[in-house]
Amino acid sequence: MKRPKLKKASKRMTCHKRYKIQKKVREHHRKLRKEAKKQGRKKPRKDPGVPNSAPFKEALLREAELRKQRLEELKQQQKLDRQKEQEKKRKLETNPGVKASNLEPVNEEFGQRKAKNKAKAGKQNPKKLYCQELKKVIEASDVVLEVLDARDPLGCRCPQVEEAIVQGGQKKLVLVLNKSDLVPKENLENWLNYLKKELPTVVFRASTNLKDKGKIIKHLKLKKRAPFKNEVCVGKEGLWKLLRSFQETYSKAIRVGVIGFPNVGKSSIINSLKQERICNVGVSMGLTRCMQVVTLDKQITVIDSPSCIVSPLNSASTLALRSPASIEMVKPVEAASAILSQADARQVVLKFTVPDFKNPLEFFTLLAQRRGLHQKGGSPNVEGAAKLMWSEWTGASLGYYCHPPTSWTPSPHFNEGIMTDMKQGFNLEELEKNNAHSIHSIRGPRSARSILFQSSGLTNGIIEEKDIPEELPRQKEKQQEEGEDHNDLDSDQESVDEEADEESLAMVPAEETWALPEEFQAGMCL
Repeated sequence: MKRPKLKKASKRMTCHKRYKIQKKVREHHRKLRKEAKKQGRKKPRKDPGVPNSAPFKEALLREAELRKQRLEELKQQQKLDRQKEQEKKRKLETNPGVKASNLEPVNEEFGQRKAKNKAKAGKQNPKKLYCQELKKVIEASDVVLEVLDARDPLGCRCPQVEEAIVQGGQKKLVLVLNKSDLVPKENLENWLNYLKKELPTVVFRASTNLKDKGKIIKHLKLKKRAPFKNEVCVGKEGLWKLLRSFQETYSKAIRVGVIGFPNVGKSSIINSLKQERICNVGVSMGLTRCMQVVTLDKQITVIDSPSCIVSPLNSASTLALRSPASIEMVKPVEAASAILSQADARQVVLKFTVPDFKNPLEFFTLLAQRRGLHQKGGSPNVEGAAKLMWSEWTGASLGYYCHPPTSWTPSPHFNEGIMTDMKQGFNLEELEKNNAHSIHSIRGPRSARSILFQSSGLTNGIIEEKDIPEELPRQKEKQQEEGEDHNDLDSDQESVDEEADEESLAMVPAEETWALPEEFQAGMCL
């Protein structure tokens, strides 16, 4: 009942009514608990994460981290778009004479031009785009760093690219032996003595535990980041001094291009020099799809390049190790078998802790049983074991090494005059001291714990677009589907300076095929 002097009724109630309500609530909660007990109450479990014994753990963690980065970059892009819209509105408010209709045609033209560029990128063969970007890097560089994997330095050299650098005029070529912590010290010294006779060579080990550019990374996030083991960079001072000495003799600002085959660590070297994770790096092949300019200081600028294209005329093991195709795009058993044919079987058995095997198929069966890779019904997953071996061999954790040739012979595209010209302008005595210090500070594995690998020699690459073989219709359909997926991902990762990088087009890893030797095909047909 309303009180006469108040506008609304009071919320006070009698104790009898309040206690009655509390009793009803208790009974209701008791009833819910009883029903939950009958049904078997399931407590929400925390995500246990990926177990250490799971295969491809590094790849799963990296995919989750990349997904988080894409979401953060998408939010940042949306925030910047909102800020741009607000600035446009403010300009219209401050300058009422400028109409919105005047701005719309400009935006429409820009959108149409961007759509045309994307359409051209979709129609054009991605391998041709790789060739175009690689040529741009070589033409714009004064010094070219050819990055070699220290586990197989000769297999990482491309004679076609080196010949293009020599024909490009007054350009210097320097070899960088990256991943030098994965080979024994004696083998590293032998390769250094072999390569420095021809070109200036730098011993290097890139650091991969770096902070992202322009982002504040929390402690927990940094802990989950990238499963890399290299934290300290080795050889950075030697490379810096070498470039600085050449810049002083050149007496003006220089541009340094970084080239090489997939997964040799081109972007990791740039990040180590910049001391920032400015270039995208990862275990998977072919992450860099277009040239990227990074300013180290006022006098030195570094240009990151996409990977060199491997010619299909190379051996099966070379194609398996140097091709940017992912494991899912090719037959993993054939690729892993080609690699296994070049490795020392006894050391492979010791490294992977499996019994002796007669053929590759038996090895993959034993490896699948050892790592717990099974299909439905309990049969060993041979293809999964081949993928696992291939990912470890092309990654940055497995230690294997090759012996340099017994007798030194210069490359066919070099002569004494060219080699002396390449060494001019560099302080080679100081470089030799820095290399000795780098080798001393690196803790390489023992020869007994590494796998001896038989190198296939120089890897032929493709520079000219006309030399790229025509693709089959099925390959084109697959690449178009993959191109759409990559375009969706790239649209999430567009940066603020997107307008300036319109000409840089996204690249899709190309599909390659391998031909196994007859002896392995016969061994696999059981």
